[in-house]
Amino acid sequence: MDEPVLHELGFYALAGQPESSRELLAEITDGEALGFGTAFISERYNKKEAATLCGAAAAVSESITIETAATNHNTRHPMVTAGYARTMQSLTDGRFVLGLGRGIARLQDAYGIDRITTAQLEDFVSIMRRLFAGEVIFGHDGPAGSFPVLHLDAELDDYLPMSLTAFGDNSLSLGGRCFDEVVLHTYFTDETTRRCVATVKNAAADAGRDPADVRVWSCFATVGNHLREEDRIMKTVGRLATYLQGYGDLLVATNNWDPAVLEAFRADELVAGFGSGFDVSATTEQLEHVATLLPDEWLAPAATGTPAECVDAIRGQFALGCDGVILHGATPTELMPIVAAYRAAAAS
Repeated sequence: MDEPVLHELGFYALAGQPESSRELLAEITDGEALGFGTAFISERYNKKEAATLCGAAAAVSESITIETAATNHNTRHPMVTAGYARTMQSLTDGRFVLGLGRGIARLQDAYGIDRITTAQLEDFVSIMRRLFAGEVIFGHDGPAGSFPVLHLDAELDDYLPMSLTAFGDNSLSLGGRCFDEVVLHTYFTDETTRRCVATVKNAAADAGRDPADVRVWSCFATVGNHLREEDRIMKTVGRLATYLQGYGDLLVATNNWDPAVLEAFRADELVAGFGSGFDVSATTEQLEHVATLLPDEWLAPAATGTPAECVDAIRGQFALGCDGVILHGATPTELMPIVAAYRAAAAS
């Protein structure tokens, strides 16, 4: 690739429900060839275990940054996570960012995984920083757990970039205090995005950091009209409906949306009886019905339409204060016309 790397743009690998985890290999290769700066890797407990996917992404790439967004700190022992991160840093020559998040409370409760607190995350970041500085940690007893000894390598003096996928004010402020990057959520309104960026940057300043050193990523649904209609409704209506199934109260409260609409959505016969995520198994006909339950303004925070219209929407995220934009919900191949239009607009 001869064109400059677009460090300000990222994409999610294996967006949605891939048929095979091997699809990741071509997506990383294609994304790097298109010039994306970062490939984000999410985690679901099926074919998307993050550590495995990160290793595979590292093996087929040379320049793109690989970032989890997100895994959970409490599903692996700190030494396992530290070893994973250190291995990825070595494998990629420093192109790895360890991204954490709180997880989905309903799943954590179902699986018997402890819910994650702000104090735990902050304590865990401190542990990682100390381990990557070569420290031997004796008798740690804090919110992240109690550990007799933690140690990676006495000769190690490195810095591990870390990101936080954040929703609420406590998480956003934590991101500004001690993380290097913050990843926002999809379908945030302009008002919400602007407020979230300000919360992160202000928290960084209050902690004595340069706010510019904390990168805020918009996670922006990008679904151009060059895609098939059945794919577009799955990537928009299906995706938002799945979020509402998993943590609708939080998303609605964050965006100051009408909670009565969420209650009507949940009370709908199809929604109430649907046994999985809509972005997993819903038919186009079912999604067309779900679309009647969602106000247009709930689906509006997205890049849709022609490639040029998508680019205008993407650039609008930078105008809201974001430092980077993740073109969410589509593969690099599906994003090719939009990336081309983005480069053309930047050159004009």
